[in-house]
Amino acid sequence: MFERALRENIKSALKAVPGLKIDNMRGRMLVRADIPAELLADRVSRVFGVASCSPAVRCGFDPTEIVALATEMALATLQSDFAGQSEIPFRVRVNRAEKRFPMRSLDLEKVIAESVLPAAGNLKVNLKHADFSIEVDIRQEGSWVFCQRIPGPGGLPVGTMGRGFCLLSGGIDSPVAAWEAMKRGIRVEFVSFYSFPHVGPQTREKIIRIATELAKWQPTTVLHIAPFAPYQEAIRRLCPEAYRTVLYRRAMQRIAGRIAGRRKGKAIITGESVGQVASQTLENMAVIQEASRLPVLRPLVTHDKQETITKARRIGTYDLSNLPAPDCCTVFQPESPIIYGKLADALEAEKAIDLDVLTYDAFKGVERIHISEES
Repeated sequence: MFERALRENIKSALKAVPGLKIDNMRGRMLVRADIPAELLADRVSRVFGVASCSPAVRCGFDPTEIVALATEMALATLQSDFAGQSEIPFRVRVNRAEKRFPMRSLDLEKVIAESVLPAAGNLKVNLKHADFSIEVDIRQEGSWVFCQRIPGPGGLPVGTMGRGFCLLSGGIDSPVAAWEAMKRGIRVEFVSFYSFPHVGPQTREKIIRIATELAKWQPTTVLHIAPFAPYQEAIRRLCPEAYRTVLYRRAMQRIAGRIAGRRKGKAIITGESVGQVASQTLENMAVIQEASRLPVLRPLVTHDKQETITKARRIGTYDLSNLPAPDCCTVFQPESPIIYGKLADALEAEKAIDLDVLTYDAFKGVERIHISEES
């Protein structure tokens, strides 16, 4: 099931590529198309479930042919990736899955090394800490030679663990939380809250750009933008000021739960981290979660901010998150927010507003946007 899902996700990532063929081999997938292998590898390296990918050249089972090809590819890679470097630690690794092949793995490794070392002149054998590896994979289907392992994101194929709904703000945390959920096989849809006219259209545009960047990591992406100003205005007018942020977040849980229920969602995902802001104490997080119909997943719950920033840079959302555009949580912020909130107090405060009507109106006013990397 996981292999089928991974195959389909790779096919989706390469859907516009001409001549695409994907073949399953034990422990591997062979991806071929009518574009350079390096471009294929770049796209495949963004598919969750892929540990690594390597541009490779196929040949037969003649050891002489394999040695010649390995030497040629090694010299080309050294010239392009290691130009000007001396004493590059390297190793040769042969995987001999086809046991009818006439040479043992170790013997073929030695022959390849003896061919490459004098031809290159700047290599030094280091079997444990190699910066450069020549690899040969010999299987029943053929032999493949490659000199690169481009790291993939790992994890599980997106979609194998169901659908989750991420509360996407314009900050650094929630996009990273969504990425982490995708990595564990969850197909993520986004719910954002738009407090127009208290925030301008640049806020909506920023959210769409972040969602579009994250769309590179999964086959399909849907963004739900919910109108939130009426809910916030009612809370500001009728509820205790100290509880505003907690009540905003309880409202978000209700609205997202309604959207998820309509689209068969199994969890709500947030970018919360313990102690990062006043609303993220254990007490407040418990009060907020009580309003949710679904389990609340917090992939970043123990992350330091710098850990999250580092990952945001890696996945390409950091610069977008820093664009100048306020999100809805900055609207009507209390001067002294409650730090250790109590559920009984939150429930009592909410009696002053019509939760059902406000939640229904926000749900009915949702704008749904289907996003792809191409769009």
